[in-house]
Amino acid sequence: MHPYTSLPASSFWRPSVADLNAFEIKGLWSPKFNIKPQHKVATYGSCFAQHIGNALQSRGFNWHIAEKPISNISRELSKKYNYNIFSSRTGNIYTTSILNQWVSWASGDASPPEEYWSSEGRIYDPFRPTVEPGGFESVEEMRLSREETIKRFRDSIVQSQFFVFTLGLTESWVNAEGGYEYPLCPGTVKGEFDADRHVFRNQDYMTVRNNLVQAITAMRSLNPKLRFILTVSPVPLTATASGEHVVTATMYSKSVLRAVAGHISNVRPNVDYFPSYEIINSPVFKGAFFEPNMRSVSAFGVGFVMDSFFQSLFEKFGEVVTTAEQDTRETISADVVCEEQLLSAFGDKK
Repeated sequence: MHPYTSLPASSFWRPSVADLNAFEIKGLWSPKFNIKPQHKVATYGSCFAQHIGNALQSRGFNWHIAEKPISNISRELSKKYNYNIFSSRTGNIYTTSILNQWVSWASGDASPPEEYWSSEGRIYDPFRPTVEPGGFESVEEMRLSREETIKRFRDSIVQSQFFVFTLGLTESWVNAEGGYEYPLCPGTVKGEFDADRHVFRNQDYMTVRNNLVQAITAMRSLNPKLRFILTVSPVPLTATASGEHVVTATMYSKSVLRAVAGHISNVRPNVDYFPSYEIINSPVFKGAFFEPNMRSVSAFGVGFVMDSFFQSLFEKFGEVVTTAEQDTRETISADVVCEEQLLSAFGDKK
């Protein structure tokens, strides 16, 4: 008699994987928390995080949008101005350090730097460079807009029962003088790159972990009942400044993020991990969930991931969960705002 004798079939590769059709594989997630339709759920993170909020909403769950447009504008225009993408108008939050930076502003422990970018008579926010496509009229307008987002970001923490965060990158760009971080390398979208001030850092495990722990601790101080669901984006890097091939750079980044997310969820009872990364990237599924470019996740892949999420909740807690219509899925999958993807333009060398 030994420990392996009494393990379930899911602990062994042959009965739980090799003997099954890939789409019959079940039990990849045993959720810690029963998310109910009435619970407010805030979502932030990388591009793939947008699918979670959309899926919650399409199934009748309470995706908590804390910052909404001031007028009744079209869905397309809302997206253009970065409303209804995340729970507030932060833009993509790719790293745990950027998350921690936003949390420090929301808690009042720190204030945003005075830096701003100008181009062709318009003003751009270095920490949200794409949220206002044509830029702001003045620095004052930019700062008032950012202050509103910080307030709404805080509201999404204080008012929600769950906070879903999708870890996206380890690669980051930092202001060497001020020590603060940009969501994108200055000069790629807006701003001007200065090699003396703008420093590249590829974060290691401890840096990613420490920033995530600090952010979670600070958010729990604002809302002691807040619980977290971590995911890792399955989307490969658009580009890397690490000097490595983009494939190996992607594997490094995702491995570090997955290790951090797994560790935090293992040691903290108020944190869970959902394996969207594994579902999309596992060799078991033979790349079936990617578009031909092998980077973009297809509508089918997004739907499969989100069906797995809600089906796991049903199997664990027995709640009735609705399924999104296929046409809704396709619209949602095609409607993702991804700032990092803009970097691909710089790789089109002839």
